[in-house]
Amino acid sequence: MSYTRRDLGRLTLATVPALGVLSLPRLALAKPDSKIRGVQLGVITYSFRQGVPKNEIVADIAKIGLSEVELMSGDAEAMAGAPPAPAGGFGGGRGGRGRGGPQTPLTPEQQAQQAERQKAQAEYQKAITEWRMKTTDATWAPVKKQFHDAGIDLHVLCYNMGANIKDEEIEHAFQMAKALGVKSISSSSTVSVAKRVAPIAEKHKMFWGGHGHDDVADPEQFATPETFEKIMAMSKYIGTNLDIGHFTAARFDPIAFIQKHHDRITNLHLKDRKHNPEGPAVEGRGPARGANVPWGEGDTPIKEVLLLLRKEKYNFPANIELEYPVPEGSNPVAEVTKCYEYAKKILES
Repeated sequence: MSYTRRDLGRLTLATVPALGVLSLPRLALAKPDSKIRGVQLGVITYSFRQGVPKNEIVADIAKIGLSEVELMSGDAEAMAGAPPAPAGGFGGGRGGRGRGGPQTPLTPEQQAQQAERQKAQAEYQKAITEWRMKTTDATWAPVKKQFHDAGIDLHVLCYNMGANIKDEEIEHAFQMAKALGVKSISSSSTVSVAKRVAPIAEKHKMFWGGHGHDDVADPEQFATPETFEKIMAMSKYIGTNLDIGHFTAARFDPIAFIQKHHDRITNLHLKDRKHNPEGPAVEGRGPARGANVPWGEGDTPIKEVLLLLRKEKYNFPANIELEYPVPEGSNPVAEVTKCYEYAKKILES
């Protein structure tokens, strides 16, 4: 049995209005429990990146009824009082016809704006790096307490590690994870960085899971079963944060991968995506990508994955990652609620 967007709409009508009548004192008395038939459902805080203030994330997760979380490092830093990034971010400033297309020259005004953005970015990076290096266990204690008091298991820290990350920041990520009391770190990263992570993970005896994407043409990306197996061979503390949506988009089978490597999976990301189109890329636009879509409209075997977890009693969490566009008139909390109810209905069937 599958669930359509219409089914999700009915589920939301049945659940979302009730959220508005809950107060924080009541939530404090009724701890959430999203372990359904032995499967721990949760959410990555990336799902609340649009329109949800950082200081409301914990309350919103509790309102939805989720009892496990994968906390983005930037969200944790904001909750701990880190220097804020400049308003509006660092994007924009390029002319041209889109990615890969010919670029039109920047006007003098655009050049000045670009220079200001670059200066602000450099100043922010300096400030946040200095702040990170001064953090201690006490920095993270209030963040940890917020989740604990709400009855939410702070299970995974998502700390992304780009190709240019320094060893000191990798070490910082593990120190931060230990202070927050998480079980593992998930990370969008590269094969080369994973080699540098391995000895640090072994030193701390903490599991680090490479987060997969769908760029099968780049050998540095965790996209194919072979690249995941390559990094897992580096250390018993290197595992996989399998995103079943990206894995499906890349035309691989998440069921077979989970069955083979379940003991090396830190956590799953649940989302629905269409398969990436086969054939050559569109000239000047890069490779085509299968769309992120509301659950039940894509090619990802969400139902089959959840039933496998229920049957085999795997002990890693399955975290909702809201990545499809939020419909007009809705919001991330309502959409995550839809996804949670979708998963619950499958597991309780």
